[in-house]
Parts: sequence; structure tokens; C-alpha cells
Amino acid sequence: MLSARSLFTEILDNDESFRLFCSIAASGEAQGGWENGRIAALVPETQRSLAPKIARHGADEDKHGRIFMALLSKRGLEAAEIPDDTDYTMILEGLGIGLAHEKLRRDEPLSERDVLAYLAHSRVTEQRAAEEMALLAKVAGDHPDLGRAVTMIARDEDNHLAYCHEELLRLARAGHGRAIHTLLRESAMAEITVYRDVGLAVMSRMARILGWSRARYTLVALGIHGRYVYERLGGWRRMVRLRMPERRDALGMGPAGAAPEFA
Repeated sequence: MLSARSLFTEILDNDESFRLFCSIAASGEAQGGWENGRIAALVPETQRSLAPKIARHGADEDKHGRIFMALLSKRGLEAAEIPDDTDYTMILEGLGIGLAHEKLRRDEPLSERDVLAYLAHSRVTEQRAAEEMALLAKVAGDHPDLGRAVTMIARDEDNHLAYCHEELLRLARAGHGRAIHTLLRESAMAEITVYRDVGLAVMSRMARILGWSRARYTLVALGIHGRYVYERLGGWRRMVRLRMPERRDALGMGPAGAAPEFA
């Protein structure tokens, strides 16, 4: 029987598929850490109160990248090269979602519109991250090393999502509601397509590594396409709704914690 648990178990138990999984995850988190660090340094004076929270967000993402690298190291594995068609973050950037790296490399203050674009993009991608990590914690929570790591990361992703909700609601009350609505919808519609395409690219490589039959890969691909259809028809709306989180000021609680060690 093909289930999320059996699928993840198969990927985690094989060194080459585990290597690809952790490498892709580490790369994405490291990119997020760099982006947030640059945004924190460049926020306009009108939004300087956001800088410590953005920096905390970046520190968390950087910590997550180190966690996945530590998991590779413990198994005596080196990071794999990331295929271009599996680079979720850079594909979204190429579509104009979020803030371009070229802009972040300049030492020029961002505009308020840039801050809105960053938060809207983050609200959408952190929704995905929170859901993915919650699923991984559910199906791999008893894994001797990965279980502890994903539990920590899942908690951080929930905090990131709460922060995005709270700050976007604050900015909507300040008169940016229409722009936020537009940016959220654009981000969500682009993200669901990129998530489908990256998912297919990753799983096609996993299929080759693990020697899956054509029928087995077809079932996995159908699941990815089915999720896309659901999200295209209306599931995307969960990614754009804003509600005040139960946990307020989720990123205003001091510096990010240290990454766990995997001795």
C-alpha cells in the first residue's frame, strides 16, 4: 500500500534519496536565511520595527539549513548538487514572486511595497512549509534523528506563519489592504504551480534512485497532480486568508535557538 508514511520511510532509509532530500531542504533553508538577513538590513525607516523579527526569521531558516546538513554528516554523506528544476525558491523568484536577489544584493533601502511583497510571499510559502513539516513530523516523528529535527522545525514554521498573519493584518489596517490582497493571490497562484512542478521533478529523481516501477511513480505523480487540481479549484484560498494568530509576537521572543547536534 502506497502511503505518505511508507513513501517517506523508503526515501529516508536509502542513502542516496536521503542525501537528495536533505540537500534540497538545506539549500532552500539557507537561501531563506540569506534573504531574510538582507531584508532585515534594508527595511525602510517606516518599518524598522520589523527588522528584528525579519532577522529572527532568517536566523531560524539558517538554523534549519544547518540541521539538514548535520543529518547528512551523521550518515557520512556530502550535500548533493541541487538540480535547477527542484530549486523551489529560485523558480519562484524567476516568476517575480517575492524580492529578487539582485535587489537584495544592493545597499539600497527597500520600499514599503517591497515589504508588502516580502510578507505576502512569506505568508504563502510559510503556509506550505508549516503543512509540509507537520506532515513530516507525523509520518517521521519516530525517526531516531529526523524526528527530533522536524519537530523543532515544525514549531519554528508555525511561528513564522503566525508572524506573517499578524504583520500583514497590521499593515492592512494601515491602509494597504488592497495591495496585500493582490500580492497574496498572485503569490498563491504562482506557488501552487511551482510546488507541483518541483514535486514532480523531485519525485522523478527519487523514482530513479529507488528503482520504482512505472506504475508506482505514476501513482505518486497522480497524487501530485490531484493536489494541484484541488488547489487550483479553491484550495489556494487557505493560503491567502488572514486571521489574528493565537500566538502573538511569535518572532519577538529573543534570538533563534541553537541547532541540535546529532552525535
